[in-house]
Amino acid sequence: MIKKILSATCLTLLPVVASAESHAMAGDAEAGEKVFRKCKACHQVGPDAKNRVGPILNGIVGRTPASVEGFDYSDVLQGLADEGKTWTPEELAAFLEKPRDYAKGTKMAFAGLRKEDDRNDVIAYLATFSEASE
Repeated sequence: MIKKILSATCLTLLPVVASAESHAMAGDAEAGEKVFRKCKACHQVGPDAKNRVGPILNGIVGRTPASVEGFDYSDVLQGLADEGKTWTPEELAAFLEKPRDYAKGTKMAFAGLRKEDDRNDVIAYLATFSEASE
């Protein structure tokens, strides 16, 4: 009897936990636009975006690492692509926190975004740019 109650309680709480996790990852795209100012020295987004020191970030969310044509990626980012990685919001958040720890050997000189909210916000902002924005 107790097992049935506990099992039913756990099943009832699963959607709440999943919702809390997705809410925690959800960011504010408008706030992310402001955070992205730190990235603009090297990256561009939008219809007229071009590769600079860093690649175009249109369509980054859900994309394979090291996949923008015409950009010379570091071996470590190319290795992530070869491993079959995808830039999910979670992977992007880990990378943006400390790029050089996430991808040892990356050419990206940026120290990272310490605040989780900043990372989530900039990812939400980047998600507003599809590859069709190129």
